[in-house]
This record gives sequence, structure tokens and C-alpha cells, in this order.
Amino acid sequence: MATISSSRHDTHATTATGGWSTKRIATTALFCAVAAIATLFLEFPILPGVTFLKYDPSAIVALVAGFAFGPSTGVLVSVLPYLVHLATQSGVYGALMAIIATLSLVLPASLVYQRNTSFKGAITGMVVGGVVCLAVVLAANIVITPLYMGAPRETVIGMIVPALLPFNLLKVVINCVVTALVYKPLSKALQD
Repeated sequence: MATISSSRHDTHATTATGGWSTKRIATTALFCAVAAIATLFLEFPILPGVTFLKYDPSAIVALVAGFAFGPSTGVLVSVLPYLVHLATQSGVYGALMAIIATLSLVLPASLVYQRNTSFKGAITGMVVGGVVCLAVVLAANIVITPLYMGAPRETVIGMIVPALLPFNLLKVVINCVVTALVYKPLSKALQD
């Protein structure tokens, strides 16, 4: 079976304790910048009739970062780029929901992949991350969306099957499929 990469987060460290090298810090900053650009400028609706739910490809960037450099880098790239939303129309709630959605996908996926750095490990990680992400975002929508939209909780619960579940499922599938397609070539470039 083909492997995605043997590159792991510890192969990029230059310190004796396995700390963060200058290259890893710079690469993480680059991942954060690309994810921030994606979340600010590449956001669009993917579910017909539900235009207020928008997809952006920043989770792909965070997944690649988590696979290439480990869960801690994946966490940073899942959180830091969304802080720019605090200054946008999305505000605190939008940033919080984006962080929850990305983190709940990337952290489990990169933890699984860290234990098994093969194509099978990556796929298993993305499936586990996808399931965790769906459960977490649906629960977070029930709690957070009524505060954000000012809608009754029952209204949000009524949106789960026709809008929230299909949107988030489609988002997870897109993020995981694209990551599976781009990670191996990108990981080779990151090793250089």
C-alpha cells in the first residue's frame, strides 16, 4: 500500500529536545497565512438555498499542516487564522464556530495519522476526524447558533436535517478528499 509520507513533525526539528526549528515556525506561519486568506477571501455557499452557510478551504490547509508537522501545528493552523474573523461581520460567534469545526476535524485526524503515517492512517484519521467533527459541530450549532442568530433553539434543531447536517457533511468530504489528493505532493515539497 502506498504511503503518504514518512515526514513527521519531529523530522523538522533542529533542537536536541525535538523543539520547534526556525523552519517549522516559518512554515507554520505560512500555513496560518494561507488559511487566513482562504477563510477571508475564498468563502462561498456550497448548499443550494442555504446561502448563509459558507464553505472555505482553510481546513484543508490545517489538515495538511497537522499531517506534515503533527497535531500541535494542526491545532495552531486550526485556531490562529480564524481570529481575523473577530474583526469581520462573523464576529466572535462566527470565529468560534469556525475554530470548533476545523479543530474537531484536524486534531483527531492528525493524532491518528501521527500513530500510523501511511495512506491508510491518513484515511482512517480523516474518517475519525470527520465523524468527530460532525458530532461536535451539530452540538455546537444547537448551543451557539441561537446566540449568534437570535433564533430559538427549536428553529436551529429544525435546521439540522435539511441544512446543517448536509452542509457539514459536504464540507468534511471536500476537505478530506482534497487533502488526500494534495498531501503527498505537498509533503515532498515541504521536505525540501
